[in-house]
Amino acid sequence: MSTGTTRRGFLRGTALITVGGGVAASGCKTTALESEGTHAPAVEAEGTSVDTVPLECEVNGQKEALRVGGDRLALDVLRDDLELRGAKRSCGHGACGACTVQVDGRPVVSCLMPAVALHGRSVTTVEGLAKGSDGLHPVQRAFIGEDALQCGFCTSGFVVESAAFYDRWRKEKGTAVPSDEEIAEALSGHLCRCGAYLSIYRAVAAACRGDYDEPGGEGPRYEARDKVTGAAQYTVDVALPQMAHAKILRSPYAAAELRSLDWSAALDVPGVLGVVELLNAPASVRYVGQEILAIAAETEEIAARALSAVELDWRIKNHVLSIEAATAEDAPVVFPRGEARRSPANHSEGPALPMVWRGNVRGPGKLFSHRRGLARWTGRDGNHKAEVQGRYRTQTQVHTCLEPHACVARWGTSGGLEVWMSTQAVRHMAEDLAERFGLKVSEVEVHADHIGGGFGSKATLRPEAIAAVELARVTLRPVRLVLDRREEMTVAGLRPQVRTDLRAALGKADDLAIKARAYGDGGAAIGSATTPLMRIMYPQSRLDLQDFDVTTNTPPGCPFRGPGGPSAFFALESSIDELAHTTGDDPIELRRRWNQNDARRRVYDWAEALPAWKDRSEPQHDRGRYRRGVGLSAAVWLYLTMPGSRVKLDAGPGGIVVSTATQDIGTGTRSLLADVVASGLGIERSRVTVEIGSSRAVHGPMSAGSRTASTVGPAAEDALRLLKEELLEVAQTKLRMRRAWAVPEGVRDSVRFLSWAELLDESPVITVVGKRRRDRGGFFAPPIDGLAVGRYLSAAVQVSQVEVDILLGKVRVLQSWTGLSVGRIYNPLLARSQVEGGLIQGMSYALYEERRLDPRRGFLVTAGLEDYRIAGIGDCGPIHVEFIPGGFENVEGGGVGIGELSTLTPLPTIANAVWHATGWRPRRMPLRPDRVLEGLNS
Repeated sequence: MSTGTTRRGFLRGTALITVGGGVAASGCKTTALESEGTHAPAVEAEGTSVDTVPLECEVNGQKEALRVGGDRLALDVLRDDLELRGAKRSCGHGACGACTVQVDGRPVVSCLMPAVALHGRSVTTVEGLAKGSDGLHPVQRAFIGEDALQCGFCTSGFVVESAAFYDRWRKEKGTAVPSDEEIAEALSGHLCRCGAYLSIYRAVAAACRGDYDEPGGEGPRYEARDKVTGAAQYTVDVALPQMAHAKILRSPYAAAELRSLDWSAALDVPGVLGVVELLNAPASVRYVGQEILAIAAETEEIAARALSAVELDWRIKNHVLSIEAATAEDAPVVFPRGEARRSPANHSEGPALPMVWRGNVRGPGKLFSHRRGLARWTGRDGNHKAEVQGRYRTQTQVHTCLEPHACVARWGTSGGLEVWMSTQAVRHMAEDLAERFGLKVSEVEVHADHIGGGFGSKATLRPEAIAAVELARVTLRPVRLVLDRREEMTVAGLRPQVRTDLRAALGKADDLAIKARAYGDGGAAIGSATTPLMRIMYPQSRLDLQDFDVTTNTPPGCPFRGPGGPSAFFALESSIDELAHTTGDDPIELRRRWNQNDARRRVYDWAEALPAWKDRSEPQHDRGRYRRGVGLSAAVWLYLTMPGSRVKLDAGPGGIVVSTATQDIGTGTRSLLADVVASGLGIERSRVTVEIGSSRAVHGPMSAGSRTASTVGPAAEDALRLLKEELLEVAQTKLRMRRAWAVPEGVRDSVRFLSWAELLDESPVITVVGKRRRDRGGFFAPPIDGLAVGRYLSAAVQVSQVEVDILLGKVRVLQSWTGLSVGRIYNPLLARSQVEGGLIQGMSYALYEERRLDPRRGFLVTAGLEDYRIAGIGDCGPIHVEFIPGGFENVEGGGVGIGELSTLTPLPTIANAVWHATGWRPRRMPLRPDRVLEGLNS
């Protein structure tokens, strides 16, 4: 319990543990254990028994006889009792389909089904679908062959449902090919946040057609088999002996002072093992969901019950929940003067530069203005061709990872720390944990074998991980802490909402002037950086650019795929389109006049020749209920990489092991590493083993900011170069080919030739470590914290056709075309999937996604996947992706990233297409039917 004292941790069965250290970053104080030795024995949870009933059923062809509680769910019995963890708990309310299994051949969501309902029935999970000699169902082969997956967390559910559809279809219709509409109807209860829907269409159609009836072949993704069979292990699947379970107590108020808290009654709940405070009372609380304390217990249910026994003394304050409320006169201040203003989290990927605070407003940041005085003057005296202006708003977007944020922590008897974490940065997390808990980095190992989505929200050390580690130290047992769906939607990550006031003027000499004021609401966080992307897009223009942070009593934002980008390009490219139509200029030709970038030139050339753009109708051509239009927008993104990152190869007769301290969040990092090594040596990929997902490997990059491929690809090629040098020496010495020289396929001398594969069979084990080196010509600036900004920009143009129902206000994207100039593509099929996923996420943001808070108390209303709408498979029309060759010759590896770039154009492209169809120009997202109708009527 706490009333400002130093009592912070408790281990059931021992004396109270007192603090031995200072306040750490999160406000939770570290504890020095009074006892040493092995893990404490498990404590029996008293008074928690529930009457059990017999359960007899058949699971994957095996008879099972269990006793289960009447309140148990089928999903829990399958995962915990039978250790079949292919079915996943994601939403917990039957909206996402990740938990799907077949019961008597029919797909059901097991997160809603009572376990007792399985009695006397036959259950098939993804682990038991196999029909062929290769241990795979035809649908599983098709998902592998068509790369119908990314992170893989939703894949088991899709596969089980698709297999049931396949079995019915083949029985009734043979090898006829189902339509997209029929496939979408069958899979309508499933969600994929990565946006792999188009590949899923292709996979299901190909399986039904009979393309995958027979075993054989391998797909483009290295780990695909593990993901389609349920064998891939995610953090939520980790189960350790004597593992305790933890829950976090969170603030129910948007603004309050926590005067005291007393958790002594919680400790009396049978089965409770320990408590760690995450907020030291008295303290200010700034949003609903802010972490207060965490409790570890024998089960998650006991921990949740113990939270309700904690007594808290609150003084409730007035709060602000929106930009308008926060900037009103006499608005309550979220971060008062002094130390509080140095504490907000940073929701951008770059550093938060010092700025002036005025109440809840921080800024302006105007570092990226250019010829600012001229930008202000342009248009004032009428000396211009055209001027447009508008207020553009983008809403708060929730990351909505299907695998919730999760951590399992275990302290070793010698003081080392082992952590399983759903993270985009295993090495960085190990470094942060070591710093926080006073350890050497070598004493910490972070695992992330597979990650169920991240999109920027899993790149930092978060409170749930800190709580799990603290509780593991207090209880002397492994501790598992997994956020539920409401917590995930509330505090696990969000893209800030942005209000942008933009004026664009076109001078008599076609020079562009832009005045923009962007107000970013990242909740209880700062770091708004919207307008710098306008400078990067049109650097030669006259630019008066200012960014402001507006702090509110809402959960803090964090980086989300293309931070600041969708908001920036929505306002900018909508305004450029409006300028073009105001002056009668072609939208591409107008952009060309300001362009001095080769990548942009390549995508403009591609778009100009595209039939969908070239043959478009005149604006507002349709006159019926359904009106179609075509829109276009362009975008650029920074080229980022992490020089100094390394890739290690251990090669010998048994094959090659590739390792680095990075992770694969579904972007294909494993596949890239395996392909570079296998193709470089001319060997089968089956001879290459990729070991990533551990911080103990050689220095590797995080998976964020489109930096991973541009980092590990060149490092792997450098390691391959070193390996070939070693193999050449083997030939010259061990095999006595003293005058041998290397050729692309192997080594030769005047007498004979040996391939690299043959040399591997003859060589001892060789270990080499390659390094990601500097680009020719260097970088834009010296690396900061290992991250370098390159001298080049990637570029993209998107063209989309939409249909607007002017009676109901519904907007549909019928078809899209995207051209990207990014240089070398390591794996075109995986790269296409990444781009399709980014475009689908952007389309989802433009049409559906909107976080809603209760206006009186600030709690989340859209807390489930049935309330917070994201795009499903039936929402996605065809997408055509073109990687335009050329450029980037001076980039090490020859190419730059694509993950962020593909999310930047959907908002303005769809908005411009709606204008082309109807004459109404959207300035606020999402395009809800009520907003569309209001706009059309106005």
